[in-house]
Amino acid sequence: MLKDINPKLPMRDKSATRVYYLNKLGFKVFGSEDFDGYLMMEKDQIQIHFYEFKELDPKENYGQVYIRTDNIDLYYNSLLQNKTEIHPNGKLEIKPWGQKEFSVLDPDNNLLTFGQSI
Repeated sequence: MLKDINPKLPMRDKSATRVYYLNKLGFKVFGSEDFDGYLMMEKDQIQIHFYEFKELDPKENYGQVYIRTDNIDLYYNSLLQNKTEIHPNGKLEIKPWGQKEFSVLDPDNNLLTFGQSI
């Protein structure tokens, strides 16, 4: 029945969000349409959608997404090589709940946590 999920996160500036996800996280734009105030990005089998929220205060944004991966070390190292800032409290480590995880914050303070079962 259920087969996929595409989270929607707020963004203040579509161009800044697009550039961050393209250049820092290795995503690409999904679709050929350029919708006003809406952006769809994808990498491998996942999509994240963004809606424009110009009045967003990043310090009050609690948007979060947990993304599972099957090669966290490779992806983490690719972000480091790309000079992507890792969340100060989200370095790559094994968590007590059996996941190897790390986190980043996008330009609007949306928290993306990447995890892999160990």
